[in-house]
Amino acid sequence: MLGRTYERENCSAARTLEVVGERWSLLILRDAMFAGSTRFTEFQRGLGVAPNILSSRLERFVEAGLMSTRPIGGEQATHEYILTEKGLDLQPVLVALTVWGDRWAAPQGPPILYRHEGCGGALRQLSICEDCGAELTADQVAVEPGPGTLTT
Repeated sequence: MLGRTYERENCSAARTLEVVGERWSLLILRDAMFAGSTRFTEFQRGLGVAPNILSSRLERFVEAGLMSTRPIGGEQATHEYILTEKGLDLQPVLVALTVWGDRWAAPQGPPILYRHEGCGGALRQLSICEDCGAELTADQVAVEPGPGTLTT
């Protein structure tokens, strides 16, 4: 069984997986982001996840700064989970996974559609060059060492 950490990896993707790479994690974040779920009972009812697993994931999201808690109705014992800016920054990741799944894992077609609220247009994921604005395909992306590269 794989552990939760990838100490040997100096890789931002691996570090991201340490936070959101477990089975229920992205589904919990999806429901918080797009279904408006904020309460423990809403997540559990919507996903059917075991309470101990849900509790563990939500606690980890709060520790990692993806979510914060807020008391409901002034009661300290009851609270809701609110996505932080850090958590909301995962939106393109969730949409990209869905777009991939729609293409390769949805034989009857997409079960849900992400649309622009303003005009109703479908979302499209792009890789765009910051300097020239070109839309890039995977074969046009070069990889080079960054400032966080460890040298020995």
